[in-house]
Amino acid sequence: MTTAVITGATHGLGRLVALELARRGLSLGIVARSSAKIDSLRAEVEQTAPGTIVDAFVADLSSLDEVRRIGRAIETRYDRIGVLINNVGVHAFSQRITQDGLAEMTAVNYLAPWGLTTALRDLLIASAPARVVTVASEAARHAGSIDPARDLTFTGDYTRRESATHYGRTKLMDIMFSQELARRLAGTGVTANCCDPGFNTTGLGRELPFAGLLEKTLRGLRVGDPARGASIIVRLATDPAFATRTGGYFSVKDAKPLLCPEPGRSETVRRELWEATEKLLA
Repeated sequence: MTTAVITGATHGLGRLVALELARRGLSLGIVARSSAKIDSLRAEVEQTAPGTIVDAFVADLSSLDEVRRIGRAIETRYDRIGVLINNVGVHAFSQRITQDGLAEMTAVNYLAPWGLTTALRDLLIASAPARVVTVASEAARHAGSIDPARDLTFTGDYTRRESATHYGRTKLMDIMFSQELARRLAGTGVTANCCDPGFNTTGLGRELPFAGLLEKTLRGLRVGDPARGASIIVRLATDPAFATRTGGYFSVKDAKPLLCPEPGRSETVRRELWEATEKLLA
């Protein structure tokens, strides 16, 4: 049985992806901060696909030590994993600093996927054919620029409006990471792709005071159906058409190939980001 490890699977798109993968016969390794939420998801999975194995890995992925610890736990638990889905994400509307002295959005949205994937690299290669799917965002188009040395350690304050640029930059980093990862894994049997899941109402701006009302209104208007966003993630994780395709960035719209936004399109800049990240996490 193929095992899929998923971060951020207890709500939003991740929850829908977990349920669909269970329907398709995959066992699940769920990485989340709350054991209670994992238990709730496990109960939902049991109703959807009785008998599905759901393993819990509780960790706060804003912590670099926690990312390393959970990587070791996953490597100990499994002999093989067929899919790693880096789905965890947060949009912080004001600056928050982690215990490592890093911006929370940078830590959760980019460093956690980078660190966890790197920790599981050997296991993924030993499990080949295997896939790494990273959830990016069209918000990457609004990143404006990318300077690895500056952006990885930026902890300055920003306004709610300015938060969109910083969020977009972390998602641009995700695309760059995924494409550089594909280059580095070439010939191993492990593919690395990322996607833009489009606009989704699930978890939309959940830190905003009016988020609940806005989500309810949009759902009533049938805008931002999260099932659509989840479908591209599931497709990259399971569709035979993507079994050997690697290094791609795909749209929720019919899996159309997208170009990495210009600030991060250069192979040189992608390599610089990788090396700067490697140095930071060392």
